[in-house]
Amino acid sequence: MKILPLIGLAIASIIAISVFLSVILPPESNKNQIRVVFFANISHAAPIVGMENGYFSDQLGNTKIQSRVVDSGPAAIEALFANSADLAYVGPAPFVNGYVKSGGHGIKILSGAANNGASFVVQSDSEISKPSDLAGKKIAAPFVGNSQDVSLRNYLAENGLKPAEKGGNVIIYNIANAEITTIFSKKGIDAAWVPEPTATMLVENFGGKRLFQEQDIWPDKKFPSVLLVGRTEYV
Repeated sequence: MKILPLIGLAIASIIAISVFLSVILPPESNKNQIRVVFFANISHAAPIVGMENGYFSDQLGNTKIQSRVVDSGPAAIEALFANSADLAYVGPAPFVNGYVKSGGHGIKILSGAANNGASFVVQSDSEISKPSDLAGKKIAAPFVGNSQDVSLRNYLAENGLKPAEKGGNVIIYNIANAEITTIFSKKGIDAAWVPEPTATMLVENFGGKRLFQEQDIWPDKKFPSVLLVGRTEYV
């Protein structure tokens, strides 16, 4: 994966999102603060760089940003529903799940924040080279309902495979990225569908082989990996 183009996209997103926030933010909302949740990974460079360099605060006047790191998209959506966050950076799958769960009323997409940034990495000695080779294999993805989890399950279905819990023979482990790294390094799994920087870590530090980047299987070779979403009531 090319890291610099992603950072460039993040900077462009920061500028657009900063202007957007300055327009939508109510002047006395929530005691002059805006609560934002995001992940600590490369795909979430927009909020990380934007907050670190003050790009957002420059647009928000006296409104303070209260930021919090969460470890999954479902956790970010739950924070919105629990009214412990106003805005969240999440992948498309958690947003869709939350949108359906709220009957289409609880949350809204405000902006895109990043494209691409996920890969399917296999053990270099696994002899996995095509979808049929995944039968009987152990594959990890972060958290049930996470964007990479949904992409993995969709990929299996499109290629005539099923996870073990659905009567198939592909074992899926839904665990945190840090745990995926540890288990992959010990050969406890055959492959992982993960975001950056975990994907590159598996390749560079633990001898993994990048079978493909997720954008390679999408139309036009790109997909929205991170969205800025907000509580409908807040927006």
